[in-house]
Amino acid sequence: MRFFRDYLRYRLKWVFAHLLLLAVFLFTFYLYHLPLAAVLYPAALCFLIAAAYFVTDFRREKQRRETLRGIMEAGVELCTRLPEPLSGIEESYREMVCAFCEEYTRAAEKSRKAYDEMINYYTLWVHQIKTPIASMRLQLQNEDTELARKLLTDLNRIEQYVGMVLAYLRLDSDSTDYVFREYDLDEIVRPAVRKLSGDFIGKKLTLEYEPLRTTVLTDEKWLSFVIEQLLTNAVKYTPSGGAVSICLEPPKTLCIKDTGIGIAPEDLPRIFEHGYTGLAGRADKRASGIGLYLCKRICTNLGHRIWAESKPGEGTAVRVDLDTKQRASE
Repeated sequence: MRFFRDYLRYRLKWVFAHLLLLAVFLFTFYLYHLPLAAVLYPAALCFLIAAAYFVTDFRREKQRRETLRGIMEAGVELCTRLPEPLSGIEESYREMVCAFCEEYTRAAEKSRKAYDEMINYYTLWVHQIKTPIASMRLQLQNEDTELARKLLTDLNRIEQYVGMVLAYLRLDSDSTDYVFREYDLDEIVRPAVRKLSGDFIGKKLTLEYEPLRTTVLTDEKWLSFVIEQLLTNAVKYTPSGGAVSICLEPPKTLCIKDTGIGIAPEDLPRIFEHGYTGLAGRADKRASGIGLYLCKRICTNLGHRIWAESKPGEGTAVRVDLDTKQRASE
């Protein structure tokens, strides 16, 4: 119905032109005092011819509209699927659309090359910076002093930030390096805990961790990044003397819980948004609002579900559903 109204609005001037010519035709016959039958017969014949033309034109326009809609929904190259032009103005529109398509293709290719160059640059930068980080770690590990432990903790944090840069850039890449297979969850969690052992010791935090004894279908590298980020947040926002627990809830939900400052109710629905820091993040000037956003994006790509529960002053529990069978059934 909407298309019919649009069609009438588009053809309104032709309808008026036809009615005007018909009126001139009838008025001329009237001036010559021709019989009524001689007037009505050609008038009816003209009306039938005009009606046949408008019906044919309406069907053709409807088919062209459906073709254009199909092109937009299919997302194919416009110039190869556009209907043939029926007039000079339509030919001009077609040339204009093709020019826009070519310009868009050039801009998209230029943007893709720039993005690839940026990814290559930061990938090279990450690999280059890992060398001095590894060298500094070896030197600090040979010294058993409080200053060395503090510097080693800061060095681990720098390495984590470097990993965040690369993860952030690779999320929207067309090519991914996901390797899905069955992994022992403990073999993913334990290295993350060991990396943060200095933070646990420095803040005198209690770690409650029992072997998880389960396997999950995931990508080891990306899930390790998520777990490290969640543990880092748990340690950061838990005061000295607090506790962090890691457990497995049935059927396969990894739960990382802390006794930290918690999250305000108004912030909780938005903690996975890009750049959102909330009240706790604004109090901590180092917060960037990127960590949990990356965790959410990575879990989505891996087919896992992540969510958080928290109460101010009582701590936060972040859960990652690793049961891929349940996700597939849903």
